[in-house]
Order: sequence, then structure tokens, then C-alpha cells
Amino acid sequence: MSASPHTHIQTFGAGPSLALALHCTLAHSGAWRSLGAALSNCLTLHAIDLPGHGQSADWDARRDFHDQCTQAATAQLTAPMHVIGHSFGATIALRLAVTQPHRVRSLTLIEPVFFAAAMADAPARMHAHEREAQPYFDALAEGDHRRAARLFNQFWGDGTRWDDMSARNQTYLSDRVHLVAAQTSAIVEDHAGLMAPGALGRASMPSLLIQGDQTADIIDATHESLARRLPNARRAWIAGAGHMSPLTHPDEVARAIRSLVKMAEE
Repeated sequence: MSASPHTHIQTFGAGPSLALALHCTLAHSGAWRSLGAALSNCLTLHAIDLPGHGQSADWDARRDFHDQCTQAATAQLTAPMHVIGHSFGATIALRLAVTQPHRVRSLTLIEPVFFAAAMADAPARMHAHEREAQPYFDALAEGDHRRAARLFNQFWGDGTRWDDMSARNQTYLSDRVHLVAAQTSAIVEDHAGLMAPGALGRASMPSLLIQGDQTADIIDATHESLARRLPNARRAWIAGAGHMSPLTHPDEVARAIRSLVKMAEE
């Protein structure tokens, strides 16, 4: 597998099966290091830096952000692979499973922020989430990216307090926090049409929806909706985990993925 000039890739593990890993917003490919180690005897994990993240090229703001991320991921899907996505990365993984089902051996979605699914089946829960998220969008509208990043991390982070982060990490998040708003057309408005009748039915490969049992209600609503529509999906809960289970509970997440991979390859 070769990287394009604009997409940085890290490889973790040396297992017999290939996997593509897509990280969450404001992270980078290194976020998969612990999970990759936990899966090292099962998978060779190719993790990319999505556009605007890590060492990959910046997002071209003239193009839709989700479209550009999907294009970068598709370029690495050169053979049938197990696809693993977390949060925003999971929304790209879901899109790959719908548009490239012949190249996706199994699909692992770890807390996908595909809120269009929640809106379809649980609009009250979606509106409650929008009220929770409003302070972030207010800060962004006011141009206070540092406050927006702090609020975003407080809701979606791994529990690390903002003041306990290094200045470098604070800057990394603040410089990229505008990318959250750039996702709206895909994850809320569903411009790719994943919720169109029959679309998710094309993702018939073995699938797994993983969430922490301490995560936000909007994730549970999203999983409930997706589980109704994905033909071969099951759900798993990680005890004691929140949104960032691949980082905080890699062994437990790896156990669930390993079971899915075994099922897909039997």
C-alpha cells in the first residue's frame, strides 16, 4: 500500500489481515497506536491522517470536507480490508461500506457521530444534543477558537482537563477546531444520502457498533438507528468507557474487533 503525497500513513501490527483505520476529529493516525498493538497478532492496521490532521495536507475549503476525507480513505482501500472508524472517522468508514462494499470485509464503527441517523428516529434526543453543543458553536462564531476547542474537548475528549494538556496539544486542537463545523453537511444534513431508502442495506458485511457505557446519549440514539438499518450489525458496550474508548480501553475494544474479524473471515 502506498501513500499519496498528501496523505500520511502509519502502520501498526503485523497480523495476517489488512485493516484501514480512520481517526476521530482533531486527532491523527497515532491515536491508533495502543489499539494497533492490542490487535497486532490479528491485523496489520494502516492508519491515515485525515485531511487537515497530523502530517496530511490541509483541507481544501473549496471542497466539502467529508467528500475530501472519503476520497483520501478510498485511495487506501486498494484491496478488501477490515475498516475501523472512530467518531468522525466512523462516518467515513460507514460511507465506504455503502459505496465500496466489495472492498470492506468487516465494518467497525466506534461511536460514529452520524447524527442524521439519530435525527431520523429520535429527533428529541438530537435537539437535546444540539442544545448541549451550542456553547461550542457560539465560541466558534465569535472567533474564539481556543474556547471552542476547550468546550469540544470537555464534551468529546478522553477526560484530560484542558489545563493539564501541553501547550502544543492545546494549539493543535485550537488550530483545527473549525473542522468540526465543516462536518455538518455530512453528519447532520446527510449530503451523501446514506439515510436514503435502501442505502445502508448495501453495507451487508459483518458490522459492529461499539460504544462506551458512559458515553453521550446522542451516540446511543445514533447506534440504535444504525442497528435497525445495517443488515448484519451487532452492538457492543465497553464498561467504564466514554467516547474515547480506543485510547482509554484498547484491550476491551480489541477483543470486540477480534471477534468480528474472526466472524468475517470464517
